[in-house]
Amino acid sequence: MTDDAPDPELLAQAHALCLEAFGADDFTPDDWQHALGGVHLFVLDDDLLVAHAAVVPRALRSGDRLLDVGYVEAVAVRASHRGRRLGHTVMAAVEQVIIEVHDMGALCSTDAGLPLYLSRGWQPWRGPLDPSGDVLVRSGRLSPESLDLDAPLTADWRAGDVW
Repeated sequence: MTDDAPDPELLAQAHALCLEAFGADDFTPDDWQHALGGVHLFVLDDDLLVAHAAVVPRALRSGDRLLDVGYVEAVAVRASHRGRRLGHTVMAAVEQVIIEVHDMGALCSTDAGLPLYLSRGWQPWRGPLDPSGDVLVRSGRLSPESLDLDAPLTADWRAGDVW
């Protein structure tokens, strides 16, 4: 399911899946660029891509602490395959990457995706965010107790949505 250097055709299918899942107005070229440069996770049904997620490295600052974060991007499930727990399948693989490689995971959820992430133990960051937004987090190499969810959290600027 994990592929550090995905086949260009499979990556093109992932992009098309995200456009189908979110619509071109809500999944911009910047959103796709944010999903590149990390680990891609794919769920295939025969040769059909039915679910995708990416974990990209980002450095976020929590108070005075710089964190190595696996930022989750481009999580999508094909409409015809929803209701089969494929979101859980791809997120289980995402979480394994985060546990093995990063201090913590973070993501910005759509309203539709929020129940999935909350059911898997992702927690809202309660502290101030710079820039403002809504972020969910999950521990990785760091223990959950070592994350101060009330501390300020800052992200480097990037084109499009910062979170």
